[in-house]
This record gives sequence, structure tokens and C-alpha cells, in this order.
Amino acid sequence: MLLDINLIKILIPSMLTFLFGILMTPSVAGYLYKHKMWKKKNVQTTTDGRPAPLTQKLHNDEGVRVPRMGGVVVWGSVFLSAISLWIVAHVFPGPVTDKLEFVTRTQTWLPFFAFFVGAIVGLIDDVYAVLDKYDQKAGGLSAKKRLLIVGAMGAVAGWWFFAKLGMTDVFIPFFGMWHVGWFIIPLVILVMLGTYAGGVIDGIDGLSGGVFAAIFSAYGMIAFAQYQIDLAAFCFVVVGGVLAFLWFNVPPARFYLSDTGATALTMALGVVAFLTNQVAVLPIIAFPLVATAGSSALQLLSKKFRNGKKIFLVAPLHHHFQAIGWPACKVTMRYWILSVMFAVAGIIIALAG
Repeated sequence: MLLDINLIKILIPSMLTFLFGILMTPSVAGYLYKHKMWKKKNVQTTTDGRPAPLTQKLHNDEGVRVPRMGGVVVWGSVFLSAISLWIVAHVFPGPVTDKLEFVTRTQTWLPFFAFFVGAIVGLIDDVYAVLDKYDQKAGGLSAKKRLLIVGAMGAVAGWWFFAKLGMTDVFIPFFGMWHVGWFIIPLVILVMLGTYAGGVIDGIDGLSGGVFAAIFSAYGMIAFAQYQIDLAAFCFVVVGGVLAFLWFNVPPARFYLSDTGATALTMALGVVAFLTNQVAVLPIIAFPLVATAGSSALQLLSKKFRNGKKIFLVAPLHHHFQAIGWPACKVTMRYWILSVMFAVAGIIIALAG
């Protein structure tokens, strides 16, 4: 009976979130198109200041005119679902309605806070990005500012784990607990910065949605197996929001996830990995994000220390596959397949270890 109630606690909020996302999309999309919320300038240079002809060809921001800020559907539906269930639980108190509320201090306050901070920071950056006079060097949030904010969020999360939750050990599959003490704080900061870097996977229609759905589903299953039911509900509520976004992001995309969605998801992911104490399997479950961020880092290092020589035709990695001739849909489908494979492998390792 308890198992049935826990399953309902996960199923109903996630389905409600998906429904909210589907219903709110026409209004969100209508607003974005009405106000021309797409980038007005194509990418001119890479992050190291070199010309980027391949990137210009692949993105073609000036010609495509697809709005950014589709991530509003993801975090908007998540918050609507959480608020609705909270209101129902307090207006109509009872054993069923109380059970459906999944916002709790010990399990979901922190991931919700990280999710909210990431959404706002990304939204600000997106707004600057779509302004006609947007200047990548002078306007918007610079990379340093964004990394500073993410690092600060990581510091807050690390302090919460250490001071409030008493977390001083990290679980390593097949080896057991590894005592890190106060070092948990810089470790959280490092992981948060790493997951945030993986947000650049949002570059092809449908790609990021499928990848993030697989990742959060994996952590939702791990949380459920560990009887962290509220956290599992949070993960699957996020999946519901991501799938609602993906419904409209499959080719041809109606809008892009962009920073407001990617930053919210990656910051929440870092927190969830620590709350489940399965951060050691994060590089496996989120391997597509690791490969994406790693390819960009390797490309920069190669050009800096090898006299401008590149490893990939263009970075991140998914654009390299496009540059060698793979159709965008093939890249997306294969990333989805790999995402599911690595997610399943991560679940098995986490629970078997």
C-alpha cells in the first residue's frame, strides 16, 4: 500500500507538470514570437576570439529566427505544479493531498532554490542576448559573471550539505563511503561548475530535452530506490516539464531551451547528485554533458598550446558531428540512445555498488 502511495506521489505531479507545460506553451510561444525574442546577430567569433565560419553556418541565428527562452516552459510548469499541489494540500488537508506535496526542507528546498536561481540568471542573460544592441563583449552577463554566480550557488549548497544536513561523506560505488569533511563545500562548487558547463549541449533541435529527460529520470529512480520519495518526485516533475518542452522542440523547433532552461536544469542536477549521495556516478549518468563540456575545453586547450590547431572541426562535440556531414536529426537520435544507455548504466552501478 505504501509503495502504491509513493508511486502516485511521483506519477500525479509529473503528469500535472507535463499538462501545465503543454497548456502554457501557446501563450509563451506567442509572446516570444510577438516580441521577436531571438538572437539578432549571428555568432562571429569563438570564445578565444578567432573567426567562427563553421559555427555561423551551423547556427545561422540571423536567418532561422527561432525564439530563445523556451526553458520558461520547463521551470514555469515545474513551479506551477509545485504551487498547485501545495495549495491543494493546505486548502483541502487530508492523507492523500498531504502526500502529494513534495516540497520539503530536507529533500527539495535546495534543488528548488538552485533551479530558481539558475532560471533567473539564465533568463537575464537571454534577455540581453535578444536585444538588438546586444554586444557579446560588453552586454549581458559575461562568462566570468555567470561562473561566479554558479560558484556562489555551489558554495551555498555545499554549506547547506555540511552545516545543515551534516554531510561529510561521499559514496563511491563498490568502495563505500569516502570521508571528505568540510571539503564537501569545494567539491560541490566544482561539480556545480562542471554541470553548468554541460549546458552548452543545447544546440540542436530536440537534443537537450532528450538528454536531460534521461538524466533526471535516472536520478529519480535512484532517489526512489533510496526511499527519498520527495526528491524522486522533484526529479520526475522536472522530467515532466522537460518532456512538455521537448514536445515543441523536436524538429523544427518552436523555440530553444537557451540559458534560462539549461542553467536551471544543470544547477538543480548538481544539487540532486549530492542529495542522493550518488555524485560519483554523475559523470556516467550525465556522460553526454561531460562529453560536450569536455570537447569545448579540449578544443580551447588545443588551440592555445598547439599554435591554433584544433581537435574537432567545431566544438561542442555535437556540432563536430554536424560539420562532418551527419544530419541534425541523426545527431539528436544517437545522443538520445547514448543518454538512455549511460543513464541505465549509472542506475545499475549506483544501486549495485
